[in-house]
Amino acid sequence: MSLTSAYQLKLAEKLTILNDRGQGVLIRMYNIKKTCSDSKSKPPFLLEKSMESCLKYINKKFPNIDVRNSTQHLGPVHREKAEIIRFLTNYYQSFVDVMEFRDHVYELLNTIDACQCHFDINLNFDFTRSYLDLIVTYTSVILLLSRIEDRRILIGMYNCAHEMLHGHSDPSFARLGQMVLEYDHPLKKLTEEFGPHTKAVSGALLSLHFLFVRRNQGAEQWRSAQLLSLISSPPAMINPANSDTMACEYLSVEVMERWIIIGFLLCHGCLNSNSQCQKLWKLCLEGSLYITLIREDVLQVHKVTEDLFSSLKGYSKRVADIKESKEHAITNSGQFHCQRRQFLRTAVKELETVLNDEPGLLGPKALFAFMALSFIRDEVTWLVRHTENVTKTKTPEDYADSSIAELLFLLEEIRALVRRHIKVIQQYHLQYLARFDVLVLSDIIQNLSVCPEEESVIMSSFVSILSSLNLKQVDNEEKFDFSGLRLDWFRLQAYTSVSKAPLHLHENPDLAKVMNLIIFHSQMLDSVEKMLVETSDLSTFCFHLRTFEKMFATTLEEPTMLRYTIAFPLICAHFVHCVHEMCPEEYPHLKNHGLHHCNSFLEDLAKQTSNCVL
Repeated sequence: MSLTSAYQLKLAEKLTILNDRGQGVLIRMYNIKKTCSDSKSKPPFLLEKSMESCLKYINKKFPNIDVRNSTQHLGPVHREKAEIIRFLTNYYQSFVDVMEFRDHVYELLNTIDACQCHFDINLNFDFTRSYLDLIVTYTSVILLLSRIEDRRILIGMYNCAHEMLHGHSDPSFARLGQMVLEYDHPLKKLTEEFGPHTKAVSGALLSLHFLFVRRNQGAEQWRSAQLLSLISSPPAMINPANSDTMACEYLSVEVMERWIIIGFLLCHGCLNSNSQCQKLWKLCLEGSLYITLIREDVLQVHKVTEDLFSSLKGYSKRVADIKESKEHAITNSGQFHCQRRQFLRTAVKELETVLNDEPGLLGPKALFAFMALSFIRDEVTWLVRHTENVTKTKTPEDYADSSIAELLFLLEEIRALVRRHIKVIQQYHLQYLARFDVLVLSDIIQNLSVCPEEESVIMSSFVSILSSLNLKQVDNEEKFDFSGLRLDWFRLQAYTSVSKAPLHLHENPDLAKVMNLIIFHSQMLDSVEKMLVETSDLSTFCFHLRTFEKMFATTLEEPTMLRYTIAFPLICAHFVHCVHEMCPEEYPHLKNHGLHHCNSFLEDLAKQTSNCVL
């Protein structure tokens, strides 16, 4: 593949668009599944007695339903065809969206394979993350589709009504029906389809190994390393908290677990041939019993993996690994995470106290704030999904935490600190970009052995943008926008990761390191709120309300925790972050949901206060 055609492919843009579209499609599948699983919200046709025989016939004959010669079976559908079309159009179109999304995903994955792209989370972070996100999103869409029990009836009934009304089937029906049949056993079909992509997927996952091992350290190791401590080394207190891989430092462990579990589930061939893949996979299996697909829909990691591998020849050793890892997770993971939460309560409290006392430190140590938020969020979400799904256990204390309110409160305090001192953060990082980053970047560009014209234009624009910055922009409260710079860096990652590119990013790691730093500094100027959502969004509570309310009730019964109860109504403000632009109809519902629970928590707090006063 020539470099010119690689530029024309627009890999970065396509990955961005498909990931965004995939999230919208996933939410739609989730909403259809939820609607159809509740008799109160189910489409009325599925509950009518007169329709029973029709539904059984459609389900049995799907997708080869002979509408013209089946009037005795489909009479009720004929009578209500216009109403059925009106009611089921959105459902049907959502299934068509899944099919079209699948087409675009496979086209892009085949293109990436043809380009022989190199993935490394430490170098081309955005490119690798987007690639792995797309695989996980696509798999989640297909798994959700297969969990909609009425999918055949919804699609078949719509098409029957369409043919009765227009005299012909819907143009998409033949392919859509075939796709639904293919994914009756979704993982079997998905593993067949992803076989050719094993090299690219396993390469991307292996680049996570060092990071995932480091981020899975226990509380004792964190304590020994004095993680998140600003006062452990007073002389270094004002030194900038930098890393060669800035975005990796606050990357969610839950996200990495999803990549690894689903990635190796689809491309399992490498588990028998590559010991490094095996080690990473086993480590991940020991951490969680459940991973989230979307909202409260989860994947039961060990059961699903064991069921698939048991049906394959030559996987008896891997099945034994799964059983061993499951036993380890059941025995140890609860206490492992409990100890990490205890450590974070102490460490983040110290961090918040120091930053509150010396907000100027938020400039050089902003990274610490986002790391603290990410670590808390990971521990809270782990607890929530396991509390909700682990119903039978000999150690229920592993999935309960009477002190969780303090952790939630500290998360909200750090968020408030960052928002309150946004100018401090902006001034520090603008100076860093204008005085240091631009010089280092210019030097690296000049010393590149090869720099083709397209790459040269992009990198020159980076230097030009950074050189134009000055402190007055912060004082004058100018709006910063570095989205163009970040998109160009994403494009450059894609261009320099193609095998036949003249300039390879993996041969020029210094360029990746300085650009990773520049991207973080730029986000500190124009995307702090977005970063707060990325690292500390707890909108998952919107879909685990029973657990959320139980945590609140437990906190009210714990005298030492009462001071932290305000965190619960504050977290209700996170609920609106679930909204996706493809599903705007959800916004009023989620907003009202958040408002209702916020008011409910405040009402209970007011009653508690009144009782204390009286």
